[in-house]
Amino acid sequence: MLKELVIASHNSGKIAEFEQILKPFGVKVYSALELGLPDVEETGVTFAENAIIKAEALSRISGKACLADDSGLCVNVLGGRPGVFSARYAPDRDFERAMTMLIEEIRAVNTEDWSAFFACVLALKEPDKNVKLYEGRVDGKIIVDRKGSNGFGFDPIFVPNGFSKTFAEMTAEEKRKISHRGRAVNVFLQEEFNVKNI
Repeated sequence: MLKELVIASHNSGKIAEFEQILKPFGVKVYSALELGLPDVEETGVTFAENAIIKAEALSRISGKACLADDSGLCVNVLGGRPGVFSARYAPDRDFERAMTMLIEEIRAVNTEDWSAFFACVLALKEPDKNVKLYEGRVDGKIIVDRKGSNGFGFDPIFVPNGFSKTFAEMTAEEKRKISHRGRAVNVFLQEEFNVKNI
């Protein structure tokens, strides 16, 4: 069983979330930032490839088990874009601009199909073991008018199926229960700690 784990991220919010999730299992959580590990370039063409690249690189450098993730928004009429380029879709990672660009791009297709999904892949690499993958997905639709101030990225224009509010209108707890990352984490916990739900 895992006793310590490096989270391949320099994002303090993400680190804190994993610390909270893993605390009941006695797992010591380290961030890539506190260990002075590099921000690994994502050169893959899929979420799985990018997660694996980061997990393998930081596990090799640190000598510890490493958990990495990659996630993004996939719009069906755009052939799954922005996908792995979600964070880099707009110049300077300006998500206000990114949301405007995305809506304009969907409109340009002249379609009534605004369906989309968020996907997340977690990759766990332990020293001397093969990489394990855990995946989560949530389907929904893009809306034109931004709603809500919680969350980040494309959250204000994404409404998950079965709900009437955007990710940005949900509390962190509400979102975590149904989000792509929340679902991927659930699979991870089920397989590694035999836990049903977070």
